[in-house]
Amino acid sequence: MASNTPSLRILMFPWIAHGHLFPFLELAKKLSSRNFHIYFCSTPINLDSIKNNLNDLSYSIKLVELILPSLPDLPPHYHTNKNVPPHLMPLLLQAFQMSAPVFAGIVASLKPDLLIYDAFQPWGAKAAAAHGIPAVFFSAANSASLAFFHHMYTHKNCDSFPHSDIRLRDYEMRDLIAQSAYMEQVQDKDQGFAFGVLRLSSEIVLIKSCRGIEDKYADYLSKLSERKVLFTGVLVPKPEREGLEIMKWLRERKPRSTLYISFGSENYLSKEQMVEIAKGLEKIDVSFIWVARPPAGEAACELPEGFEERTRERGVVLREWAAQAAILAGDGVGGFMTHCGWSSVSESVWFGVPVVGLPLKYDQTVNARMAVEAGIGVEVARGGNGEIDGGAVAKAVEEVMGEGGEVFRRRVGDWRKKMEIEEVGAIDQVVKELSRLCVNK
Repeated sequence: MASNTPSLRILMFPWIAHGHLFPFLELAKKLSSRNFHIYFCSTPINLDSIKNNLNDLSYSIKLVELILPSLPDLPPHYHTNKNVPPHLMPLLLQAFQMSAPVFAGIVASLKPDLLIYDAFQPWGAKAAAAHGIPAVFFSAANSASLAFFHHMYTHKNCDSFPHSDIRLRDYEMRDLIAQSAYMEQVQDKDQGFAFGVLRLSSEIVLIKSCRGIEDKYADYLSKLSERKVLFTGVLVPKPEREGLEIMKWLRERKPRSTLYISFGSENYLSKEQMVEIAKGLEKIDVSFIWVARPPAGEAACELPEGFEERTRERGVVLREWAAQAAILAGDGVGGFMTHCGWSSVSESVWFGVPVVGLPLKYDQTVNARMAVEAGIGVEVARGGNGEIDGGAVAKAVEEVMGEGGEVFRRRVGDWRKKMEIEEVGAIDQVVKELSRLCVNK
């Protein structure tokens, strides 16, 4: 698009989890460099967390506050998945749903050329439609998980999903039903919630991934949603390594000798799970960086007595935020034990690091199966009720970090090449389609 063409204005509206917020932000950065003016809408606590990531883009990305209703048990610092204790998640979702009239006012005031919205706010797309504004759904999850759960939603089972490598185990199905109970209540009240948002999207849906690693899933998702699937690329942020103490420690490790362990900003392990992972680490001679951050307002995560002292020559336990991209980009890292959130898997591959999967909920299970199918990692074996065993942890880590790890690294390299090849072309196609929707509205 020519530089003298008037900027098209896009309102971006992610769900208030950091796993959604930052992919939306990375997409906003790419679009703002292509003659789009971006309005980025979220809660004040979330916007505070991204201000430092804007750098010199503040002129083209404007932050717009979404004020949630005041609820006694949900003060403003809990208006983000990163901080809210797990038992308050249903209340946070309720407050977010109650903000629909506020968001409708934002749309009416800004009158953008296009809305890019997330899975849990079909009312956002409807507010745009009321003003004749096209709306496009953007998924921070990959097309494999979207297709799988869309299939479950429409067919009421997962056994008939056409790609047999991806299935849920019995305990995962039980956990999914329990974890999603409060979402089901919202879905009954709000037509279009979750998978219905695909049908509200104007002609296309955007996916944070690339076709080279997801073509068969994208084709099936397109069939289910009756929408054209476009990929944005994996949108991995540039790592910032300077001034990080942990990077100094990591530089002293041998190449590919260190296991990075993190389960994201919104997942918390039980005491029993923490103990078994610690037991597994003590069974093998591997350096490690373990991010063991407790929920906001709670005491430190409990590890076996003396664990840190016994492993201090080869391991570090971090109890606060860690610069994940910078750590994964370090030459010393040879494996990543992860919950298999899609952004974490994407970053791991982007920086050439195989995965040790320990999925906990939702799309993480699909991502773990996909990683195993592709040969870019292994999954920790679990008991019949999902219990974690230290021996199984040690075995999975040894498989990736030991002598056979080169096979996984080679396959990760193949995926990385596919990601790189599509990165520029993917965003070019997205820009073309979004521009067309804006002009033809």
